[in-house]
Order: sequence, then C-alpha cells, then structure tokens
Amino acid sequence: MIDRIQWLGHGSFVIQGPPLIYINPWRVARSTFHADVILISHDHYDHCSLADINKLRGPDTQVIGSERVAREIDNCIVLRPWQCLMIDRASIKAVPAYSPDDWRHPARDGGLGFVISLNYYDIYYAGDTQIIPEMERVKPDIAILPIDGKGTLSVDDAVQVVKQMRPRWTIPSNWGPTSEGATRLDAQTFKNQLEGQSEVLILPQML
Repeated sequence: MIDRIQWLGHGSFVIQGPPLIYINPWRVARSTFHADVILISHDHYDHCSLADINKLRGPDTQVIGSERVAREIDNCIVLRPWQCLMIDRASIKAVPAYSPDDWRHPARDGGLGFVISLNYYDIYYAGDTQIIPEMERVKPDIAILPIDGKGTLSVDDAVQVVKQMRPRWTIPSNWGPTSEGATRLDAQTFKNQLEGQSEVLILPQML
C-alpha cells in the first residue's frame, strides 16, 4: 500500500486505489483520469484550491470536506468528526484537526484530518493540526503528518505523535520548495529522529 501513495507537493497527495483518492490538491497538473474522491481538510488556499479541484473533478467525483469547505465547493459531501463514508473499497473517516495554541487553525473552524482504510491498511492524514487529545484514538499503519510548525505540528511535535501512534510508515507533509512549509532539512531531521521507530519516507514530488 505504501507504494501507492504519491506526494504532489506541500500538503497534497494522491492514493492510487481503486478508488483514486486526491487529498488537498494544490498546484497539480491536469490528470488524464478523473479522481474518484477528493478530500479537502480545510478552507485555506493551499489546501482548498478550486482551480485544482476542477482539474481533477469529473461527473462522478465525490468531493468531501467540512461545513466550511462545502460553502466554497458545489456538491461537496460534508463529513463531521468521526463520521465515516464508504466509497468503493475505501472507508473514509473524518477526524478532528485543529490548533489549541495557535490562531491559524482554531477548533471552531472545523478542520479535518482523515483516516482512509484501504486494502487492510489504515492511512492517517492529519491535516493542519497541532497535538490534540483526539489523536489517542488513531492507530494507523501509515501516518502523514505536517512538520512545518505554522499552527501545525513542528518537527519535534510530529516525532512525539509518531512515538505515541507507532505507525509502521510515516510521511512528512507541509514541506518543500514553496515558502508555505518546512524545508527538506526539516524533513531529514524528522527522519533522523525517528530512526528505528518508524520508517520515515521522504517522497519525491510527483509532477
């Protein structure tokens, strides 16, 4: 399953299913194949890009997000925290994502992460979040965690989360060449700190 996850830059990923799942597409190339599912964690421009959603959306694509996201996107399916939806072979559960100690992602905004269960693996996409009590309920095989510390997990915070969750694989997000996230050095530091505890994959950016 781990080889079916591709990083599209910053906090954007695609999971090659079926179903074909995009998460927070941003600055992506138009695809030959329409997405089956597009997951949007919150309404900030670098995670909720209408232009990129429209590049990937077909007549049967299901776009899933929070109530705030649904105000921006037509025919968006609203999931609330801990609600679950089955699409083809994938179970998609919304989980809370917020920042108790930062103004950029307050709990009242209703930001989401997602647990995607596919092919007997649980993939946790944390979204833009700091450490929150709800994380204790998540025990994934694969964890995708922000490391930029901009109202989200810092490198040290993300290390703490991995030690708590104990996923087999971990993938850093919210980093890369754009100014919005962390650096490659941050991603490498994250990997070094978790040596022997989780296999950290610094994925190449898919164009």
